[in-house]
Amino acid sequence: MLTIHAADLLLPGGRRSALPDGAVLVDGRELAAVGPYGELAAAHPAARIRRWPGVLMPGLVNPYGPELLEQAYHPDPNEADELGTEPLTGEALARLEMTGVRWGESARRGVQRLLAHGVVAVAGDLWRPAAVAAVTRAGLSVEERFGDPDGPAVFDPLAGRSPAEAMLLPLPVDGEKGGEATFAVFDVPDEAALAERGAGTCLATVVAGRLVHRRR
Repeated sequence: MLTIHAADLLLPGGRRSALPDGAVLVDGRELAAVGPYGELAAAHPAARIRRWPGVLMPGLVNPYGPELLEQAYHPDPNEADELGTEPLTGEALARLEMTGVRWGESARRGVQRLLAHGVVAVAGDLWRPAAVAAVTRAGLSVEERFGDPDGPAVFDPLAGRSPAEAMLLPLPVDGEKGGEATFAVFDVPDEAALAERGAGTCLATVVAGRLVHRRR
């Protein structure tokens, strides 16, 4: 089934101008077209329409893959009274009895928090099988990084980086097909507001045509 995802503003990346009332056409896993919503809707009248407020743009890369998924424990909500809700690292992590199953559950929760920030890829080598499995199931890609990133590991890939620096790949040029349909939508009016408010404003994340996160 064809689906048109339309937003108030489309940021294609690649130093191209923002497109008001822009849209992408998704055909299964593939990104079939990018352009003005009116043109895509007229050309594909049978397509399902998903209308989003805010900004639609390429998905983001989080540079802290190993730190967030292999060197931190993400508590289950049922553990909040005992462990809190934030990732545990260092001595707090060392005090926990970590098993393969527990690492897997932690990585799965970590991946969900990444998706809730518009993240479609993580950077850094992953070696723990549980983390690799969680990333693979979600469809995230693993990108190479050169050197350790500065600062503490955070879920927001826009902390200290611009949207242009954090996006994985630009959307294809209008009218051209562009591989897998992978992008994110943020509840902000423009790129400046996104840089100021951060990726916690994510409304939806789509990976290979699948809506893997949607804010309720």
